[in-house]
Amino acid sequence: MIIIPVKEGENIDKALKKFKRKFEKTGVIKELRERQKFTKPSIKNREMKLKAIYIQQLRQADEG
Repeated sequence: MIIIPVKEGENIDKALKKFKRKFEKTGVIKELRERQKFTKPSIKNREMKLKAIYIQQLRQADEG
């Protein structure tokens, strides 16, 4: 359960913004969308590999 302490006289918009940020960090929405469809493990591995290659290329370009 997410608890947002609201100080006396604090704007409700600011508290709502804190709530949204904390909720997004929990990853509930992301997990819900992933569970809507089944992805084969081989495809997950392929995506992870492609992501690792992409990140490695970015780091090499940054160094060189």
